[in-house]
Amino acid sequence: MKNFFDTIYIMEKFVSIGKILNFHGIKGEAKVGFQRGSEDQILGLKRVFVRVFDEPKKFKVKSSRIHKNFAIMKFEGINSIDELLEYKGEKIYIQKEEALEALNDDEFMTSDLIGLNVFDNNEDYIGKVVDIGTNNANDILCIKPENPDYEQFLIPFVQELVPLVDIERKMIIIKPIEGLLE
Repeated sequence: MKNFFDTIYIMEKFVSIGKILNFHGIKGEAKVGFQRGSEDQILGLKRVFVRVFDEPKKFKVKSSRIHKNFAIMKFEGINSIDELLEYKGEKIYIQKEEALEALNDDEFMTSDLIGLNVFDNNEDYIGKVVDIGTNNANDILCIKPENPDYEQFLIPFVQELVPLVDIERKMIIIKPIEGLLE
C-alpha cells in the first residue's frame, strides 16, 4: 500500500495539461479544456495519464482535434459515454520530462515559476510568485508583496513587463509601469 508521500512523489513526475470536462457525442470522445496557446502540444499527444485512486492510468490517444476552443480527444479503449463518465472532471497529465522537452527557450513550467522571488529592474525586492492565473490574452503572475499594505499584484506575463526569468537563481525581474504596483 502506498503512503501519502509515495503518491506525492509519483504525481510530481507528471504535469497537468488539461481537464476532461464532459463527453462529446456518443462514442466516448472527451471534451477537454486546456490552456490557450498550447493547441499544437495537445494535438501532438500520443498518450496521456489520468489520476485514478492516486495512481496514474495511461491512455493512448487515438485522435484529437480542436472544436470551439476545446480539444476533442478519443482514447483507446473508451468507446461510449458510460466508459468516459468515470473520468469526467479529472485532470489529464503528461510526464514532466516530456513537457520539459517540448518547451522553447522562452517558455517555462508554471510549477517552476511559483515561489520565485520578484524584483523590479532596479533589483528592489517586490515579493514572491504565489500563483499563475490566465485570461484570454496571456498568463498572469500573482505576486504576494513584501509590503503588507497590499494583498497581491497581478502582472501580465509578457516579455515587455517580464524581461527576465531565471529559474536557477529563483528570480524574476519585472519592469514596473505606472499604476502596475499600486
